Amino acid sequence: MAFPKQVRLVEMSPRDGLQNEPGPVIATDIKTGLIDRLADCGLSHIEAASFVSPKWVPQMGDAADVMAGITRKAGVRYSALTPNLKGFEGALAAKVDEVAVFGAASESFTKKNINCTIAESLERFAPVVEEARKHNIPVRGYVSTVLGCPYEGDIAPEQVAIVAKALYDMGCYEISLGDTIGVGTPLKAKRMLEAVAAHVPMERLAAHFHDTYGQALANLYAVLEEGVSVIDASVAGLGGCPYAKGASGNVATEDVLYLLNGLGIDTGVDLDKLVATGDWVCQQLNRHNGSKVGQALGSSCN
Repeated sequence: MAFPKQVRLVEMSPRDGLQNEPGPVIATDIKTGLIDRLADCGLSHIEAASFVSPKWVPQMGDAADVMAGITRKAGVRYSALTPNLKGFEGALAAKVDEVAVFGAASESFTKKNINCTIAESLERFAPVVEEARKHNIPVRGYVSTVLGCPYEGDIAPEQVAIVAKALYDMGCYEISLGDTIGVGTPLKAKRMLEAVAAHVPMERLAAHFHDTYGQALANLYAVLEEGVSVIDASVAGLGGCPYAKGASGNVATEDVLYLLNGLGIDTGVDLDKLVATGDWVCQQLNRHNGSKVGQALGSSCN
């Protein structure tokens, strides 16, 4: 199949990128500075915060302050993760543009991650989706461990399809398919996508791949060939799964953009500004830049 002419990049670094950052809690002004810089790069969809218990995810404890502190740019959708009704109420008060619920295709991962079964997790999400509908707030659904689980190993594509279909039928407008621990390969990614696309329209699917084994860009190329036109990524490769041992960061937005530019696919994102943003956030966090493109074109990260 032909590649899509356009791809929407969903920037994950303020939430998925920072939620597991070790050390002291990151200052709110660093988070808001990152979000504002990302918007200035041309990114139109930024997951800005997570309305979860600070007890479980201390780095996200200032979600309301982050949403209040950003300079909202016209045409940019600022979203937040909301695992339950309490989280949704916080996000609603903070005037987010979109909320997201986060499920998994692995029973073991679901139990370890949110202490319930897959079926129970879907029951928790239903009232969130219902409330969001009342307020005309779109809901995005995440399915994690779609290409492998740290506890169960391989996950059957049909199992991924069951969870994705349940979220789509519930009312999630888009389903993001996450290779949480980065173990996927291109053929596995294609087979998983084929199973899911039998139940959820391809234009409603997004790819969210981690780069633990260095396969993320190859996997993205594979699903782009199949028609996926939405990609989740994180500047400087920030992030990873806090519950998955050995999982490195998300695929770097700079690296994805470089690939897409090379394929002639339009994103509306400025690569030079994006590299500078990754460079800046690495300096703020005093950490290594996980982006190959960032390392090649940037100046200040180790």
